[in-house]
Amino acid sequence: MSNRLPQVKAKDIVRVVTKLGFTFDRQSGSHAIYFRDSDRRRVVVPVHPGKDIKRKTLFGIIRDMGIEVEGFRKLKFHRN
Repeated sequence: MSNRLPQVKAKDIVRVVTKLGFTFDRQSGSHAIYFRDSDRRRVVVPVHPGKDIKRKTLFGIIRDMGIEVEGFRKLKFHRN
C-alpha cells in the first residue's frame, strides 16, 4: 500500500480518534478537541461538514494521535 494519505472527512477522523480511546472534551468554533487521559494526548479535529480534510492537516492529526499513516488507514477502514 502506498504512503499517500487517504481523502477523509471529519467524521472519519472522529471514528478513528474514538477507537483509539480519545474522548470529546470541548468544541471551540469549528474545531472539536479530543483528549486521552492515559498519555495526556490532545487531538484537534476541524469540523466542516461535507468537506475533505486537507492532506497536510490530516498528517498533523495522525501525528498528534501517535500512530502511523498505515495504522490510521487500517483503523479507518476497519468497521466495528
